[in-house]
Amino acid sequence: MLSAKSLFQEILDHDESFALFCSIAASGESQGGWENARIAALVPETQRDLAPKITRHGADEDKHGRIFDALLKKRGLDRVPVPPETDYTMLLERNGIGLAHDKLERDEPLTVQDVVTYLAHSRVTEQRASEQMELLRKHFADHPDLGRAVRMISNDEDNHLAYCHEELLRFAYAGHGRAIQRTLRECALAEIRIYRDVSLAVMAHMGRVLGWPKPKAALLAAGIHAVYVYERLGGWRRMVSLRMPERRNALGGPATPEPEAA
Repeated sequence: MLSAKSLFQEILDHDESFALFCSIAASGESQGGWENARIAALVPETQRDLAPKITRHGADEDKHGRIFDALLKKRGLDRVPVPPETDYTMLLERNGIGLAHDKLERDEPLTVQDVVTYLAHSRVTEQRASEQMELLRKHFADHPDLGRAVRMISNDEDNHLAYCHEELLRFAYAGHGRAIQRTLRECALAEIRIYRDVSLAVMAHMGRVLGWPKPKAALLAAGIHAVYVYERLGGWRRMVSLRMPERRNALGGPATPEPEAA
């Protein structure tokens, strides 16, 4: 029977597919760490109180990248090149979602609107990350090799999502509500399309590595397209709603160090 658990298990059990999975994940997390560090450095003076939380966000992302590297090392594997069509973070940036890298590479202070854009982009992408890690946590929380890493990253992603809700609501109360909703909608509609394309690319690469028969590959592709249809017809709205989270000030402290043996 084809299920999310059996699919992930198949990928995890094969060294080449596991290396690709961890490399894609580590690359995206490392990129997110760099972006947050630059944003924290460039936050405008009126929003300097937000800088420590953005720094914590970036530190968490860097930590996640190290965790995936540690999982590879534990298996005696190294990172492999990430195919460009599977690079979710870079594809978002190239499609104008979030803050452009050329802006972050300059030493010019960001504007308040830039900060709103960053938070809206993070609200959308952290929704996706939280859901993906919850799925892994559901099936692999007790896995002897992956369990601690999955639980830690999942908790961090939930913290990131809570932080985005809380800070966006603060900006909404300060008069940025219309800009926030417009940016959230634009980000969500672009993200679901890019996520579909990246998912198809990742599954195509995994299929070649694992030798999936054409019917299995076609079924998985159909499932990915079905998710996109659901999200395009209204599922995207879960990515743009805002509510005060139960986890208040979720990024108000230092990052939790990764497990010594991830």
